Formats: sequence, structure tokens, C-alpha cells
Amino acid sequence: MQRLTAVIRAVASMYLLLVVAAPAYAEIVHIDNAQLSKLIEQGVPVVDIRTAPEWTETGVVKGSHLLTFFDDQGRYDAAAWLEQVQRIAKPGQHIVVICRSGNRTLPVSRFLDRTVKYRTVYNVRAGIRAWIDARLPVEKPPLRSTPMWVR
Repeated sequence: MQRLTAVIRAVASMYLLLVVAAPAYAEIVHIDNAQLSKLIEQGVPVVDIRTAPEWTETGVVKGSHLLTFFDDQGRYDAAAWLEQVQRIAKPGQHIVVICRSGNRTLPVSRFLDRTVKYRTVYNVRAGIRAWIDARLPVEKPPLRSTPMWVR
């Protein structure tokens, strides 16, 4: 009986250790235009991860922080990008990421989910294309010749 009690305690202790030691990841929430509008009104920072030519071509959601993640050849510097994004939103806060169609922001959302303890990472499901298709306002981006992560 004592041995069974000891085994039960050991298993319970290991379970508790695993639960407590398990990394806490942010929640990734896929959002639409209406939800994006509400988050903007609440002051949640929006990070547009597209390239400078894309920003120029379509415009950007007003107030967006323009931080290219993937360059036009698919290259990226995750550490340098993360350093920049953490100046915009601190761990424990919410953050929104947007791209052209939602395809690039999905892996970026997962990356943020795994590396930074944001409360929530919001992924704009259909990207800037759906925003523009709904005739929601965009503004011209400031001029910038290189992606933010290029040193």
C-alpha cells in the first residue's frame, strides 16, 4: 500500500511539474474586417508584414506599423524583426498582423505565438485585399527603401 501511494504521489508530482513547466503560448485568433476595426479602435497595434512595393501598390491600414517579415525572395531575419516588433507591442499585450491575403501572417502568427508571450496574436484572415474590397480606408505608406529587418 505504501508503495502504491508513493507511485501515485510520484505520478501526480510529474504531472504537476509538466503542467507548471509547460510553456504558455499566446492565443492565435483569426479575425475579419469588423474585428480588425474594433481592435484598431481599442488601440491594439497592427503590424503589416508585407514588402514596401506592396504597401505602395495598395496603401496600408491607417496607423499600421510597417515591418517587412519576408522579403520579395522569401528571406527573413526573424531575430531582427522580432526586436523591432517588440518595440511596438510588449509581451503580455495584444498584437495584430496583416499581409496581402493572410497566407504570410499565419506562419508569422505561429512564430510570435512560440517566441513572445503576447496575450493574443490576431491574424487578419483575408489580409489587406479583403479590407480594400470592402472599401475600408487605406493611407499611403511613408517612403522607405529597405525592409525594416535589413541592417
